[in-house]
Amino acid sequence: MAILVTGGLGYIGSHTVVELLNNGFEVVIVDDMSNSEKFVLENIKEITGKSPVLYPFDLKRRDLLAQVLDAHYIEGCINFAAFKAVGESQVKPVDYYENNLFSLINILQEFKERNISNFVFSSSCTVYGQADKMPIDEDTLLKTPESSYGKTKQMGEEILRDFANAHKKKVTLLRYFNPIGAHPSAKIGELPIGIPNNLVPYVMQTAAGIREELHVWGADYPTPDGTAIRDYIYVVDLAKAHVLALKKILNSKEETLVDVYNLGTGKGSSVLEVVHAFEKANNVKVPYKICGRREGDITIAYADVSKVERELGWKSKTTLEEALRTTWEWQKYLETRNEKDC
Repeated sequence: MAILVTGGLGYIGSHTVVELLNNGFEVVIVDDMSNSEKFVLENIKEITGKSPVLYPFDLKRRDLLAQVLDAHYIEGCINFAAFKAVGESQVKPVDYYENNLFSLINILQEFKERNISNFVFSSSCTVYGQADKMPIDEDTLLKTPESSYGKTKQMGEEILRDFANAHKKKVTLLRYFNPIGAHPSAKIGELPIGIPNNLVPYVMQTAAGIREELHVWGADYPTPDGTAIRDYIYVVDLAKAHVLALKKILNSKEETLVDVYNLGTGKGSSVLEVVHAFEKANNVKVPYKICGRREGDITIAYADVSKVERELGWKSKTTLEEALRTTWEWQKYLETRNEKDC
């Protein structure tokens, strides 16, 4: 029996594949390689000593997905396959709806026809919008997200709820806050294409001299230092939560199950706190410039993680500085790799 991991060579997907392999699962990856590189698969093998199976195609090709499911006894799925750049989603909304939702629907159609249950979905805290109170728990009222990306996550959750209830399936929705860091081996990490959309990759590239300076969008928020606050969660801690969520639904005796969990640290850090923590952790300077606020950015968001601690026994264990140290080691690995390729 194997677990299907869609988008399994991406940032969070690759770390989760490592944790699955380390926990004795067989893994079948489907990834269109639009946000990854071939060396990630080789590095997963180096880290774990095991070889996941890779099928490099687009999940919008349901005929190819059917062939994969014919070839393997799949027990469940962890779905990471999605475009994820918030800004880009505003420029290319139809592309995001097509890619993120059609691929999900294709998997569910195949699971329905083959009577496969056990589905873990990569969702996002964007489904909450600017929450009215902190910390944000799973019962917080969902608001219409500002971005098309966020809307696809909210729609994906609704599709999965209907799927589970109509067809007696087991589903877990994992709402991430802000994943950061890289594997401690420095062999897998985030690979932003073009200009990074997330704070920490931009900090990393600025420290490395790839970017001239970091733009800090807004320093007039009602926060202690005026910059926006988010909950930054170490990617390996995040990956381990997926394994626990998967094990829970695999072992559940219930026919129909829909679980929802926040994955964060339970603590918020401001943009400038992250910058200074990165500088301290790695003994480097990060030049930055204060700019005006970006439209649609929220002021503050951090998770209430009491439910996931209580029901899955999971808790983030890695400090912000420790996570940021792995980010810098990953950057140095990429630089060494690029030098070898030249």
